[in-house]
Amino acid sequence: MARSKPILIVVAFLISVILVGFPLFNTEHFMVLSLLIMVASFLPFMIHYSKKKVRSRELVVVAILAAIAAVSRVPFASIPSVQPTTFVIIMAAIVLGPQSGFVVGTLAAIVSNLFLGHGPWTPWQMYAWGMIGLTAGLLGNTRMMHSKFGRCVYGFLVGIAFGWIMNLWFVFGVIEEFNWTEVILYYSSSLYFDLTHAICNVLFLWVFSNSWIRIIERFKVKYGLFET
Repeated sequence: MARSKPILIVVAFLISVILVGFPLFNTEHFMVLSLLIMVASFLPFMIHYSKKKVRSRELVVVAILAAIAAVSRVPFASIPSVQPTTFVIIMAAIVLGPQSGFVVGTLAAIVSNLFLGHGPWTPWQMYAWGMIGLTAGLLGNTRMMHSKFGRCVYGFLVGIAFGWIMNLWFVFGVIEEFNWTEVILYYSSSLYFDLTHAICNVLFLWVFSNSWIRIIERFKVKYGLFET
């Protein structure tokens, strides 16, 4: 499967910047407009992915990995921020590419919340995990992702970034009047959970990443999946 077109990547990251800096541009209707921004970021990738000539067995592999990412989150639901979902998304993206990583990430959020409960946080989880998969896929052929240590560094950074993105739904949806003091206080209070997620990613990547990459690569080569 071909890599995402550069223009789509630029659009996605510009949208990310706008999303993070949104309080600077508007002080009303945070939730509605931020959801519209996220939907706008989903559409280019979903449309581009839907136009690809994806074979049924390739869709099956993506669906299976998305299901594994989603279901693996459920047993750890009682332990905040401890789950292997991000790890599975990163593994899928490194081997199968950024588009597949993005789709696995977004589907993992939707499916897992069928068990854990949907809410205003669901689109933010879709966005965060989708972007983690997209970025991991773009870096898949770099020296960073070929190294176990590099993968762990990436896992740690996106664990923190995931928490920061998830904090935005609270800032936009709950805080009635934007205030930097409240925002900083809320982000500080979530640091423990963000670090827990980041460290959990590092542990999974350090212990299991090599074997998972070999397994997914074996399926990819054996069945001729996602050929460029």
